[in-house]
Amino acid sequence: MNDDRHSVFRDASFDRTTARKVPDTPQSRSPTYRLAFTDEEFMCRDELRPVRLQLELLKPQLVLEERQIESTIVLFGGARIPEPAQKHTARTKTLAELSAFYEVAREFSRLMTQKAIATGNREYVIATGGGPGVMEAGNRGAHEAGGVSLGLSIVLPHEQAPNQYVTPELSFNFHYFAIRKMHFLMRARAIGVFPGGFGTLDETFEALTLIQTGRMDRVPFLFFGRSFWESVINWQALADAGTISDEDLSLFRFVDSAQEAAEIIENWEPAPPRDVIPGRG
Repeated sequence: MNDDRHSVFRDASFDRTTARKVPDTPQSRSPTYRLAFTDEEFMCRDELRPVRLQLELLKPQLVLEERQIESTIVLFGGARIPEPAQKHTARTKTLAELSAFYEVAREFSRLMTQKAIATGNREYVIATGGGPGVMEAGNRGAHEAGGVSLGLSIVLPHEQAPNQYVTPELSFNFHYFAIRKMHFLMRARAIGVFPGGFGTLDETFEALTLIQTGRMDRVPFLFFGRSFWESVINWQALADAGTISDEDLSLFRFVDSAQEAAEIIENWEPAPPRDVIPGRG
């Protein structure tokens, strides 16, 4: 990162390099001698969790500010959904059928990236979880449109490299799910949710809760695939039971095509944040 600010103090990176050149002695080999910010074992101590949380929040923030990225179009969706050409590899008939949404996500990202390019890649920038499936489709559509896109990856036991379409300079990796989800939503101009599993549901309901409780501004919140989403979640039953209000059902829309979603975003008129109602949720 470039920083033109002048400081009277010696640069930390200079001392990091200098410390590597000290004579090899029992004292210099001791872990206690390492500079604290270069000592990985020290940085991974439980007591340093607050520092790690802050660093994980700050690193992407600084990069995105330097790139002048002000708003994003967030895509949530399943990692297991194959592209149509590979649908024969799907483990279930339903996943094979859902492969159609790979192309919908790809086309939607292409349309949004055309808008992003018109702003100098500052607004409407596609942001995904950086993985395969729907995430790959989102980054792929942006790449094919000639724009940039974010990949917000998370370290998992079955970790894979980010998909090949994420803009390398905007490929981030997280340890903390909470900080990752914060970065998904901090700049969200719209949220598109494609069929998915636990991870997609987790991200979706956190975002809906923030909007429902007035902790986040209302944005276009679009569920791609009405039949899928109405089959896995009985939204009306929640309202009928009184666990959510009928008004809450207006927080999101169902769409089935990229063009339909793009038109909603194009014609969106921002609504005021929701009033906070005690006991909501």
